[in-house]
Amino acid sequence: MSQPAALLSRLPTFGNEGAVHVIIETPKGSPNKYAYSEAFGTFQFKMVLPEGMSFPYDFGMIPSTRGADGDPLDILILLDASVFPGCLLEARLLGVIEAEQRERDGTWERNDRLIGVAVKARTHAHVHALSDLRPGMLDEVEAFFAQYNQLADKDFKVLRRGDAEAALALVRRGDGA
Repeated sequence: MSQPAALLSRLPTFGNEGAVHVIIETPKGSPNKYAYSEAFGTFQFKMVLPEGMSFPYDFGMIPSTRGADGDPLDILILLDASVFPGCLLEARLLGVIEAEQRERDGTWERNDRLIGVAVKARTHAHVHALSDLRPGMLDEVEAFFAQYNQLADKDFKVLRRGDAEAALALVRRGDGA
């Protein structure tokens, strides 16, 4: 295993004062999807979104966790300006979009999306819960993931939205996996 992979796999899940560590994989505004590859110890190009479509917020993973799909937990991060793939930051959890996606083989798999705000954010410093977000924002995020999955021949179904405690419970279940 390469050195970068070993370093990322050893990062702790939690940072200071209950914040979670986040590794950004795809920056806000990017039409390209990137994902960290543990096998190669680097970030891998996954796909190009259709013309005019881009990631609405920085998208990343919480290190040293595993979700129901076997991958590190996914998280969208609110931040003043996008950051680069591989950037480590601390975030406060706001909540979770609990969801399932139908894979190409027809099976349904849980693939939740956590929502957080960077601890060092200025624009979103006042946001501490999903209810603090502007009206319609979560609807837009859910629509993005539905469209994104459709492009990969998958379905995305929102089960429910959960608060920061529900998000923290998911992280604790996946911590150290």
